[in-house]
Amino acid sequence: MSSLIARTRFSVLDRSRTREGHTGAEALRDTVRLARELEGLGYHRFWVSEHHGVPGVAGSAPTVLASAVAAATRTIRVGTGGVMLPNHQPLVVAEQFGVLESLFPGRIDMGLGRSVGFTDGVRRALGRDKGNAEDFAGQLEELLGWFTGSSPTGVHARPAEGLSVPPFVLAMGEGAAIAARAGLPMVIGDLRNREKMQRGIDHYRERFRPSPWAREPYVVISGSVAVANTPEEARRLLIPEAWSMAYSRTHGTFPPLPPAERVEALTMTERERGFYESGLTGHLAGTEEQVAHELETVLKETGAQEVLVTTSTYDRTALVDSYRRLARIVARQ
Repeated sequence: MSSLIARTRFSVLDRSRTREGHTGAEALRDTVRLARELEGLGYHRFWVSEHHGVPGVAGSAPTVLASAVAAATRTIRVGTGGVMLPNHQPLVVAEQFGVLESLFPGRIDMGLGRSVGFTDGVRRALGRDKGNAEDFAGQLEELLGWFTGSSPTGVHARPAEGLSVPPFVLAMGEGAAIAARAGLPMVIGDLRNREKMQRGIDHYRERFRPSPWAREPYVVISGSVAVANTPEEARRLLIPEAWSMAYSRTHGTFPPLPPAERVEALTMTERERGFYESGLTGHLAGTEEQVAHELETVLKETGAQEVLVTTSTYDRTALVDSYRRLARIVARQ
């Protein structure tokens, strides 16, 4: 076994997924508790996400949740994966991260995305539309300017100005090109479509322009990783999310995560079954030995410096065990 895994940082993005029979408040508390557990296992970062009006996701205010996570932990880096910049004024985002960095110095990351609301209704409620994402590069430049004090308005972002909060671009669509031009680290997924992911990474590295934020390209690859005692147990970890995705594709709403056994007992339509089976493929899932081999392969292919694990499932105990096994893989290298 080579030492690629040993040289790679491993981090986690938790979407605060709600589970059937549980409340959104429980999902948020589970996120904070998971961060404490993963800190003890040696993970590098813990990120939270931004979703609005989605029945299956409780994480709607990432900087607020990041503050709770940072307060409950001591050493792990905490950030967002990400704040969706088209939904916010860059000055407000700068101020929020300035407060976070002031309260938890040296531990805060600023992951930034360009997605807008999940539905037309959500976009209207946010006062946004799909066109707002088109000026993401301009919004990003303005946001970074608030930290460097280069805003032409004469206004100063307090307490952000002069602080160093590492920015990351979530490379959806044109995100890789934007990250390259801005000279910022890039987060790209997913592991299920490695050919497309590799094209984005190559594009980013070829066009990267050094900046005060990053002198060299920095690639974070993201996706689900499920590790269990047997391949069958690892596959079961993926079932709740696969069904939620299939249901959203066929019914237009994203439901809370169901138990795997309930999904297995369902009578699915042909269309549902197609989306469901597709959702179970392409992930890094299996025993510790199998996942270690797959990780070595994907790290060799991509040259990524970091892996951001995004696994969601109903069984929280099994999820924590999967993260514990992944940490053990890393520790063995």
